[in-house]
Amino acid sequence: MSTSGLLIMIVSVSVVTLLFVGCVWKVLTSPSGESEKLHAADLHTPDMDRK
Repeated sequence: MSTSGLLIMIVSVSVVTLLFVGCVWKVLTSPSGESEKLHAADLHTPDMDRK
């Protein structure tokens, strides 16, 4: 592998690792009241009315 290829690989792996660690950190350090804001969309489709 050439030097430039190794450099590009190291940079790309580092960026992905930093993004992952940043997301995990944000989730783990969120205030306890924030969990109520995390919810899925209430999806209601017409076929749910039929029985």
